[in-house]
Amino acid sequence: MLPALARRLVADYCPPGGLVADPMCGIGTTLVEAATLDRRAIGIELDARWVALAHANLTHALPAEQAALAEVRHGDGRRLPDLLADVAGRVDLVVTSPPYLCDAGVIDKPGWRAGHPMCPRDTLNYSSDPANLGHARGQTWRSGIAEVLAGCAWLLRSDGGLLVTVTKNTRRQGRLNDLAATTVRLAEQAGLGYLQHIVALHAAVRDGRLVARPSFWQLTQTRQARARGEPAHLVVHEDVLVFAKPAASLGSDG
Repeated sequence: MLPALARRLVADYCPPGGLVADPMCGIGTTLVEAATLDRRAIGIELDARWVALAHANLTHALPAEQAALAEVRHGDGRRLPDLLADVAGRVDLVVTSPPYLCDAGVIDKPGWRAGHPMCPRDTLNYSSDPANLGHARGQTWRSGIAEVLAGCAWLLRSDGGLLVTVTKNTRRQGRLNDLAATTVRLAEQAGLGYLQHIVALHAAVRDGRLVARPSFWQLTQTRQARARGEPAHLVVHEDVLVFAKPAASLGSDG
């Protein structure tokens, strides 16, 4: 997630002094931005390498008094009741960006030119652990994300707690993965109310035209689709989806 986007989401959706959680915090971007804005923050991360890097980012990016507002816990975001029982029902805002149901990795261009894989295998899909959701596809991915979202609903305050997810539609084998629609469906199944859909544009606007900065893979996918006669275009935005935890029912005497 872009730091500026994480900062905007925390500023707009979490009250001053509130508590932010990220169940798949990666290198800690959301935690750093939340603490920068003087919010408390807790992140969960499955891969020990990213846990260490998130700790390092908090230490190096923030003065000690702000770094102390955030913590990183090592664990699986699908097991939030086991990891965050101490803050259940007390979280003001959950901000997270789940895996985009596509291959991702750290590009090593010099290694690729020397005949090695474009992305070292230990960086592919966030982890060498096949249990990591970055490796999941199809129903396995949907089931895993459903568990994460159910845990997010459990964490949130019932009097105004919000979940904000950042996702992006991707292509796989020439077909579009409509992750925004899938996320909405899974969040509603978890008992959350769908409030808002915001488009976060990742392109410049010049002379009335969008100027994209696509990756090699985005260009390749789009060119291949067009070669097949499909009118595909580059995806130049992320989908910011906002959900609320409904207030607990008070019942009635009648």
